[in-house]
Amino acid sequence: MGEQPIYTTRAHVFQIDQATKRNWVPASKQAVTVSYFYDSTRNSYRIISVDGSKVIINSTITPNMTFTKTSQKFGQWADSRANTVFGLGFSSEQQLSKFADKFQEVKESAKLARDKSQEKAETLSNHSQESGRETPSTNQASSINGTDDEKISHVSPEAAVLKTENERLKSAVELRDGSWTRSEHTALNILCPTTEKCNTNAKKWETELQTLRENNARLVDALQESSANVESWKKQLSTCKEESDTLRQKIAELEAQCAEADQEKQKNAQLTVRVQELEAELNDKEQELENLRKQAEIIPQLMAECESITAKLQAAEAKNSELEGRVGGLQLDINDSQQKQTHMKGELKKFMDILDGKIDELHEVRQGLSKLGVDN
Repeated sequence: MGEQPIYTTRAHVFQIDQATKRNWVPASKQAVTVSYFYDSTRNSYRIISVDGSKVIINSTITPNMTFTKTSQKFGQWADSRANTVFGLGFSSEQQLSKFADKFQEVKESAKLARDKSQEKAETLSNHSQESGRETPSTNQASSINGTDDEKISHVSPEAAVLKTENERLKSAVELRDGSWTRSEHTALNILCPTTEKCNTNAKKWETELQTLRENNARLVDALQESSANVESWKKQLSTCKEESDTLRQKIAELEAQCAEADQEKQKNAQLTVRVQELEAELNDKEQELENLRKQAEIIPQLMAECESITAKLQAAEAKNSELEGRVGGLQLDINDSQQKQTHMKGELKKFMDILDGKIDELHEVRQGLSKLGVDN
């Protein structure tokens, strides 16, 4: 299957400044995709992020790594292989929590994979040692602990050939070094009807017998040499085991020191982030202070303007009082005028009533005069 993504999110990527080891350097101009990848063939996990065609994160997760939340939306981890510290800025606290939980899950999986591989290696080593102890003495020279095969590879093929030749020698020795009994000569005559042919076969067998004797002697010498080498290799194996135990102890000590160094790096990175946050807050406070100073310079001008406005306001209030007095006088005049107008209306009504009476009287007089004129 190869390497497959198992979790993906988006974040702003930062790297620690290699020169100062304090400041963060943006690795991307904007939020980019950050993914967890799982390699089934190697049983390993990686965090990968690509900005365009540039790989900005390629971090293999190990059991010694730790992801630290330094704020509500920012987290970081140290990668000793890449010799840097990566930082991620998220848009929400929820995304940061999900990424941190996934980091812890992947870290535990990597730890389990490492433990399984170590157990498998120890099982194979123990099996190899047991098979080396159970090997017979004739073959010990080629199977001690499964690690000295190269040292004795020059003996094993020769020993196998010599063993075969030794078997042939045993069968040939039955001829008793060419001392033939009468029954054997009889059998030989049966096998060899002609004396010339028998002499030829006898010489051939004697030559083969001599070769077998020499090979047998070589086999004995090789076996003795192998036995001596076995004892030497046993001592070397014991020495190698002691050195291996010493190296394992040193490796454990170095791993503990590396873990402490990683913790110190993480603490330093956290302190660096905290210092940067404090520096940002200090810059904000300085900006506020500068703004207050500028405002303080404007205060005298504002005070003068305020006094001028106060004087104008007082003058306006005085004019307003005067106008209110005038308005009160005018209101009184209006009331008087209204009363006079009402009185005049009453008088006018009375006059109109009287006038109407007079007009009626004149009308009657006119009618009377008209009648008188008619009568005359």
